[in-house]
Amino acid sequence: MLPLNVGRKIAWMLGFLSLFAVATAPVSAAMAASEPAVSALHQLLDSEWEWELSQFPEHATSLGDHRYDDRVTDRSPSAIASRRAHHTQALNAIRLIDRSKLSGEDRISRDIFEFTAELAAKGDALYRGVAPKLDLAFSSDDSPFAMNQMSGPQLSLPQLVRATRFQDESDYRHFLKRMAQWPTVFAQQQAILEAGRSVSLVPPRVAIERLPTQFGPLLNDDLEHNPLYAPFVKFPSTVPAAAQASLKQEAATIIRAQVMPALVILRDYLAATYVPAAAAKTGASQLPNGDEYYAWSLQHYNTTRMTAREIHELGLREVARIDAAMRDVMREAGFNGSIAEFRTFLRSDKQFQYESAEAELSALRDIAKRIDPQLPSLFVELPRLPYGVRPMSKEEGNNAPHYIAGAIDGSRAGYFEANTNNLAAWPKWTMDALVLHEAVPGHHLQIARAQELSALPKWRRAYGNSGFSEGWGLYSEGLGAQLGLYTDPYTRFGRLSMEAHRAARLVVDTGMHAFGWTRDQSIDYLVEHAQLERGFAEAETDRYLVWPGQATAYKVGEQVILAQRHKAEEALGAKFDIRRFHNAVIDHGGLPLTVLERVIDDWITSERARTN
Repeated sequence: MLPLNVGRKIAWMLGFLSLFAVATAPVSAAMAASEPAVSALHQLLDSEWEWELSQFPEHATSLGDHRYDDRVTDRSPSAIASRRAHHTQALNAIRLIDRSKLSGEDRISRDIFEFTAELAAKGDALYRGVAPKLDLAFSSDDSPFAMNQMSGPQLSLPQLVRATRFQDESDYRHFLKRMAQWPTVFAQQQAILEAGRSVSLVPPRVAIERLPTQFGPLLNDDLEHNPLYAPFVKFPSTVPAAAQASLKQEAATIIRAQVMPALVILRDYLAATYVPAAAAKTGASQLPNGDEYYAWSLQHYNTTRMTAREIHELGLREVARIDAAMRDVMREAGFNGSIAEFRTFLRSDKQFQYESAEAELSALRDIAKRIDPQLPSLFVELPRLPYGVRPMSKEEGNNAPHYIAGAIDGSRAGYFEANTNNLAAWPKWTMDALVLHEAVPGHHLQIARAQELSALPKWRRAYGNSGFSEGWGLYSEGLGAQLGLYTDPYTRFGRLSMEAHRAARLVVDTGMHAFGWTRDQSIDYLVEHAQLERGFAEAETDRYLVWPGQATAYKVGEQVILAQRHKAEEALGAKFDIRRFHNAVIDHGGLPLTVLERVIDDWITSERARTN
């Protein structure tokens, strides 16, 4: 893509060159014709970036943009209506920009923007006008499904605290102003939930039964152990002592007098009204317009055109293939029993368990540092942003390990957050695959690389979707042997076990939401084929119930990336360079998978023509 200042220079040069040979006229005319489209596109992307940050200030904070640290997202009916109108305007605006007048990164930018704008408009239209007090939207956190056991203020607020900058007194003052607005946010979120409840748009009861109890840590009156008060326990030296005392007092007052009472109201509503009203049945197909909603969710998360049936059958094929590979590894380990018996051995033998959180973190950091020096063998260029390994918060309980992205301007490192709350759930033989997926060459490498593509608009550098990012994470697990990992049958089984988990998700997610599977069927299938402990299989199933479609993104994304690699290998033969291919995949930032296919087609063409 050409930055705007470069575009202006080219426009001036075109006027100059038009004085010369007629032979240059067709080229100059084509470039001149493209300039209005390029300029309009850049203006639209820059405008959208600023709009998104201002509309969702907490997201701006997480990205490292601190201009809005004293604000909160407005989820009033008028704000939601305004966002819906904006989605329509954005879609109309991108369709007015002629794709044929664009090339390179500009054409990719248009494709991505149109894809996201169409999805947003479809999400808005799903349930327009069905709720008597509030139009519902599914294209953002305005959705009535945005609060459940996996998401909501009980989890997002502690994460926001960790992402917020606390360098000087003004940062603290901004945070106090933001905290004082939280009661309004909670009331707005409750109104959205109530609007959904009024038209039976509520997740399955079994999945959200523990939701009210998750508010406990935020209601801890011992503020020294309340995550919302954490920034006020210890101050940087840049905050004067006198100001520290004032800030501590103000924070305690706001939390106790405003935030906690508002949280109690929300929690009690969830416990007394919302959860009891939730459906006893499971599956998106049993919701109003459920089939349409699930089809939208699959496209939203996967960014492909695959149907539920196609995804389900892909999952069955992959599960069968991985089952056979696991049996091969068991024979290599000298084990003659069943997969279930091998799983029991791996889960129960103390040699595979960590004795402390410190031991688990040390092992993860060791794996990461063994990977780092091997990365140049698989990539031409790597991101500069560092990453760390740290434990996830106690409030997150038994949630899966995950990656927290760094700031887009490089001012805050990325972090792989490990689950040290339940050591038994994450034995030693899972660690190689975890680091590969969450840190490098998985999420950290891909996301940090995108953030550092300074020639791209910020909207592109921050864009992501589950199909691409989780697909890349799972694909990265498959690179472990080339990076010196999976050196014994146990870690190889661990890798296959985690891959089987992602394949099984295709089967059970579509099974429950499109084909009438029960919750128990999903749990049994995950225990048998993904080697999950039953308690974890239950938690995973409940995750799929409240996030229809999201869990399918991992395997679908990985399969698309592998298909692109195989296509490139066949097309290029001896000219295929795995290092260049990997950068071709990640060097455009996050991409809808349909766009990735076109990007790799163009890359193959350019590689054929490359002479060095």
